[in-house]
Amino acid sequence: MRLVVDASVVVAALVDGGPVGRWAESALSSGLAAAPHLMLVEAANILRRAALSGDVSADTAALAHNDLLSFRVALFPYSPFASRVWELGANVTAYDAWYIALAESLDAPLATLDLRLSRAPGVRCEFMAGPAG
Repeated sequence: MRLVVDASVVVAALVDGGPVGRWAESALSSGLAAAPHLMLVEAANILRRAALSGDVSADTAALAHNDLLSFRVALFPYSPFASRVWELGANVTAYDAWYIALAESLDAPLATLDLRLSRAPGVRCEFMAGPAG
């Protein structure tokens, strides 16, 4: 099964040892992962913020970043999805819309920890939402 994953799921799999991280690891192992090209930099920024806030150590963040760079995921460019991203812009950010547009195009569920995305009007993909953290 193909699965579109957002940065929150990837980071949870990399650094969260609790139920959310276990769910993320399970979701990632359930199929072929796909994501917009920006997922890597979004994940890197989440790791950076977590280290700066003390949620994870700098060493943990650095190791997770190294693991991120070897993460097996099919990355997709923006241009083929630009029109649909723009259509969704009234209801979600362009970043989130890119994940949604990709999931719609691949007819794949979008794995996310962001539950509000599944309630956004106009979205035509299924969601695989993680447990509340």
